[in-house]
Order: sequence, then C-alpha cells, then structure tokens
Amino acid sequence: MKVIDSILTQAAGIASIRRDIHAHPELCFQERRTADVVAAKLTEWGIPIHRGLGTTGVVGIVKNGNSDRAIGLRADMDALPVQEFNTFDHASQHAGQMHACGHDGHTAMLLAAAQHFAKNRNFDGTVYLI
Repeated sequence: MKVIDSILTQAAGIASIRRDIHAHPELCFQERRTADVVAAKLTEWGIPIHRGLGTTGVVGIVKNGNSDRAIGLRADMDALPVQEFNTFDHASQHAGQMHACGHDGHTAMLLAAAQHFAKNRNFDGTVYLI
C-alpha cells in the first residue's frame, strides 16, 4: 500500500479532527483542549506520549526495529487572536480567536502521519511526532 493510499482511507476521520480543532481555537501556551485531543488520538492508536513539554506540548514516539536513526515531524497547534467571520459549521466558537494560519490543518496532517506510522511500521528507527 502506498503511503498516500493508507492516509486517504482515513481522510474523513482526520478532516473531522481538523474541523473540531478549528472550532475550538486556543492561543499560544493555552492549547490544553487541543493537546488533549492530540494525546487521546495518539494513545488510541497505541503511540506512547509525553506531555507538558513547552507547557502544552505533546510528543508521540513510534519505534520500529533497532536502528538509532530518528526523524522528528512537528506541527504547531496554536490559534491567533483574530475574529473569525466565516459561517461554516466548524467556525470558531471563541470570539476573537481563530485558526487563521492553518495550524489546525498542520495538526491534522501530523495526526494523519501518526496514524499511518502506527499502522504501518515498515521502517527501522524512531519517529518523533512533536
């Protein structure tokens, strides 16, 4: 299975997570709910996590094989102090805060990669999901 195919099969679920994060924006160092969402998904997929790094950070670790090789993939989770004027169902529920620069999408993409690596451990090394 190609990487893109394995991720595409989970696209609806990942899009739902992105919409949820978009609807509940949190400013820098206040991303407690978002961190909880990320941690819950990583845990659900069997990925060990570390929390509290940089206040609200979450790091998932996927290992396979015994190589010392490692790679880190990261995504920002914070929103901006900007009023959202969109009217779609997942528009910001917090006045004066929104994901105006795509961090909701970045977080969702990282979770898509995390889910793929959790299910397809066809590598030798460690992936840090930051």
